Amino acid sequence: MQVTETLNEGLKRGYQIKIPAQDLDAKVNEKLAEAAPEIQMKGFRKGKVPPALLKKQFGQRLLGEAMQETIDAAMSSHFEETGDRPALQPEVKMTNEDWKEGDDVEVEMSYEALPEVPDVDFASIEIEKLVAQPAESEVEEALKSLAESAQNFEDRKKGSKAKDGDQVVIDFKGSVDGEEFEGGSAEDYPLVLGSNSFIPGFEEQLVGVKEGEEKDVKVSFPEEYGAAHLAGKDAVFACTVKAVKAPAPAPIDDDLAKRYGAEDLEALKGQISERLAAEYGQASRAVMKRRLLDALDEKVDFELPPSLVDAEAKQIAHQLWHDEHPDVEGHDHPEVEPDEEHMKLANRRVRLGLLLAELGRKNEIQVTDAEMTQAVMNRARQFPGQERQFFEFVQKNPGMRQQIQAPIFEDKVVDYIFELAKVTEKTVSKDELQKAVEAIEED
Repeated sequence: MQVTETLNEGLKRGYQIKIPAQDLDAKVNEKLAEAAPEIQMKGFRKGKVPPALLKKQFGQRLLGEAMQETIDAAMSSHFEETGDRPALQPEVKMTNEDWKEGDDVEVEMSYEALPEVPDVDFASIEIEKLVAQPAESEVEEALKSLAESAQNFEDRKKGSKAKDGDQVVIDFKGSVDGEEFEGGSAEDYPLVLGSNSFIPGFEEQLVGVKEGEEKDVKVSFPEEYGAAHLAGKDAVFACTVKAVKAPAPAPIDDDLAKRYGAEDLEALKGQISERLAAEYGQASRAVMKRRLLDALDEKVDFELPPSLVDAEAKQIAHQLWHDEHPDVEGHDHPEVEPDEEHMKLANRRVRLGLLLAELGRKNEIQVTDAEMTQAVMNRARQFPGQERQFFEFVQKNPGMRQQIQAPIFEDKVVDYIFELAKVTEKTVSKDELQKAVEAIEED
């Protein structure tokens, strides 16, 4: 095999690879020899077919396979010898298009090599960690919100009119063309006005009713209604209002705590405090990570593979275009060309991505099977009832696995850098932490 360099400019590489015909023939013979013991042909015992006959019968079929394997081996040998790592899949094509059996194979290979990433003195990086603890007032505010969510309904003063948001307790009977239909009646039914739990137009007609009042509610079933015999039909519901109740927050006590799975009120307060602390911790880490990446962006500069930058810029431009046109769900739209800002952001992302990837590789930072399984489980919860199908989809889709794995790997590398950098803590309020989060989101 002969390898000749044809291009070496920046990170661009080009090579002409010539594979002698005898090497390819040897590969075919090797494959035939491996298969020979299991081949049986008419007139010959199993494993006793003459090599020449085997080659005549199966040589052409194995030639393409042998050619591909030989080219792959040549490429693998080249990367092992040079130490190059291609940024994207190398482009490979035969240059002697008039090739026929017995000729040498000439292949042209081109790619962009990943750059050498310079070492960074992480100990020289100073990062401020914002620490916010939940205040008692924040816990009380969260408790109040829970109480409102777990609201009770209390009887309004006799003669009061029902308002939107009130609960009316009603008996009702529904009929179509004067005949009652199955499932169209109930007694002592608690209906919250404005909940949209009944047929469109039903609840609005009960706004203003009083206890003891009788009212005919006239509605039309939707055309796409589940019961075909009622779809699109006009109906009348004879309603008797038995009570009108106003919403009232549930008392903040042990009973409320038990409704949310806590042993008592103090235990619920503890859970709320822990949840808020975890939320503040996540926000603080997001700010730390952004400040770290900003610091690395200023410290590190090296040549980037143009293909990676171009691909990233196009992806950024495409995503931002969809953000600005949320009504367009598919990709049937004019091509979006990256502008200067897109290219600038792409350069940063690619540079930092290569830096973190190289740091992780050198320090053997890996995503464990347990971490990957947990991440897939978290994603699967977003598809209730379809968790198993999601797991199977991830197993069969390498791109999806990479999409899930990438942020875990990045966070582990970032944590590694935090251990080496100078991190100082600063106690801040919730509002100060929020302002810091908003600042990085606006950039």
